[in-house]
Amino acid sequence: MTGASDGPLAILIGPMASGKTSVGRELARLCDVGFRDLDHEIVARSGRSIPELFATDGEDGFRALEAEVLTELLSEHTGVLSLGGGAPLVPISAAALSGRPVVLLEIDPAIAGRRLHGGSGRPLIAGDDPLARWASISAARMPAYRALARHTVDAGDGTAAEVAARIRALLAHGSLAHPDSCPSQTQEQER
Repeated sequence: MTGASDGPLAILIGPMASGKTSVGRELARLCDVGFRDLDHEIVARSGRSIPELFATDGEDGFRALEAEVLTELLSEHTGVLSLGGGAPLVPISAAALSGRPVVLLEIDPAIAGRRLHGGSGRPLIAGDDPLARWASISAARMPAYRALARHTVDAGDGTAAEVAARIRALLAHGSLAHPDSCPSQTQEQER
């Protein structure tokens, strides 16, 4: 297992449309650390969009690239990291995430439905009834998410900034056991 001081301050996982990117950006801003999004890193490094990668390399090819980029980010990034919904399911990635400060963002299906925009840009739910596909995929993935998560946060309860503030409180109270946890609002005011 990696030492507690290695790697990201917090790693956000959860189903599609749970707000991992928007909450992650807010959390990084609150903690004054860098933010990285695994999907964005994959796109930047490959020069192709996620739908293009799925179309040309298939899901297996995409997942192999995703695992490779995740491994690099876990060793080099010390801020907030958000993952795509399927990243924690790949055995090598799940093993790399084990014992790390992983936070599961859960979301109600009704809220997810409003955020999915018909599945646009999401190859796994494209087509007829993206919400039904989302629900099926999310239900299948949830046991793996829960097995990795140190904490679970309702990402549908409030704005991205409010959800990030709740995660920040977990970090500040040492609940995620990262020695470089961002300070609480109270600690900042005492400085």
